[in-house]
Amino acid sequence: MLGDDALILSHRLAEWTGHAPALEEDVALANISLDLLGQARTLFSLVGDEDELAYLRGERDFRNVQLVEQPNGDFAHTIARQLYFSLAQEIRYTAVVGTDGCPTPIRELAAKAVKETAYHRDHATEWTLRLGDGTDESHARMRRGLEVMWRHTGELFAAVPGLPLDDAALRENWLTALEAVLGEATLPLPQGPDADAWTAGGGREGIHTEPFGFLLAEMQHLHRSHPGATW
Repeated sequence: MLGDDALILSHRLAEWTGHAPALEEDVALANISLDLLGQARTLFSLVGDEDELAYLRGERDFRNVQLVEQPNGDFAHTIARQLYFSLAQEIRYTAVVGTDGCPTPIRELAAKAVKETAYHRDHATEWTLRLGDGTDESHARMRRGLEVMWRHTGELFAAVPGLPLDDAALRENWLTALEAVLGEATLPLPQGPDADAWTAGGGREGIHTEPFGFLLAEMQHLHRSHPGATW
């Protein structure tokens, strides 16, 4: 589950390479993508062959949350997705490091990953502040991005088997941290009928949104086209 989260978001962020609003952002998003790819490889190596797990599984075999598979869309949408996810990932990995009942390999990964996710969170926070407290146009775009991505945050703290964490408490910590960032950015926490009446879910059970099939086809194309190839 955690490996799939990292892999799929890594691919989404890599799609910005050459298309980000500034050259510096090309580099920043590519670096975050590589961090996530490294996490995915480590996690996959604990359970099997990383190439097979990434490139030879079907759509229903992936267990990532639906948030990470959402299209990049407007840059503000990407930042909203990144803010939600990086905050959640940092909070979960911090809890893993401090929980003796978590498997040692996962705790070792988390000890390294929490430093990376702190940078990811800082990057998303800085852009949220810049867009939210910027012009009327940037504020409106950031607010819309937060609203669009909010519906996919419901499963961020669904229990992960093997990790004895208080997921309800982690979500409360996430909401507190999120409200602090949005408050400083002069943005409201998404609320109202669009945010509260229905939240997406099912990614952890292998149920994904329509864009995921296209992402998977692109990501797996080369490996499936040349089985057994070496470089």
